[in-house]
Amino acid sequence: MQKSQFIYGLRAIIEAIDSETAINKVYLQKGLGGELFVQLENKLRKAGITTSYVPFQKLNKLVRGNHQGAVATVSPVSFSVFEELVDQVCASKKTPLFLLLDRVSDVRNFGAIIRTAVCTGVDGIIVPSSGSAPVTSDTVKTSAGAVFNIPIAKVNHMKDAVYYLQASGVNVVAATEKTTNTLFDLDLKKPLAIIMGAEDKGISPAVLKIVDHLAQIPMAGSIASLNVSVACGVFLYETVRQRGA
Repeated sequence: MQKSQFIYGLRAIIEAIDSETAINKVYLQKGLGGELFVQLENKLRKAGITTSYVPFQKLNKLVRGNHQGAVATVSPVSFSVFEELVDQVCASKKTPLFLLLDRVSDVRNFGAIIRTAVCTGVDGIIVPSSGSAPVTSDTVKTSAGAVFNIPIAKVNHMKDAVYYLQASGVNVVAATEKTTNTLFDLDLKKPLAIIMGAEDKGISPAVLKIVDHLAQIPMAGSIASLNVSVACGVFLYETVRQRGA
């Protein structure tokens, strides 16, 4: 990661949060205190920004300047406002296609998914504010630059995102092994949002309960599942096939 992707210093990070800079993660020095430090902690908690407490030496390796015990990594892209993105796409397209990633945490998987999403005409990607892979230089590289060509929005709760999409007339389909319904039996020509789950745990049970459809990819052989980026590609290209694009 290049030095330009860091913000450091207590007040500098506070100002970045106040100006809604796209911060991926903040590293704070273990055992540090003080009024300004506590103020930063409160803002990080309120904004839902991932925080990690690390030794002083870790911060020194990240930056060479006077970091004051706080270093933030900054996303190379700006994020869209979720509601504005959905409203705009639904108003301008008859059959919008959204992709929701429920805690996909590997940056390379994220990058590969973004690349496929752009190639298949996805109108926007939605990720949770915490627990998901950040957009880093590795994400940009794996996506082959596609990350700059698709809107990405963050939400505090995936359930709220599902409810908003449903209220906007969008059918929500969850990719999961916890069903006998297959992807190929679904009508994907309607306004659609596809949810892919975390690499290890899949989609959260609370989200699975409220979606419109559950669907799996038929599997043969002894391997029970596909890599999430590959599975996402199967779902998206079946959508493309059905829509005749």
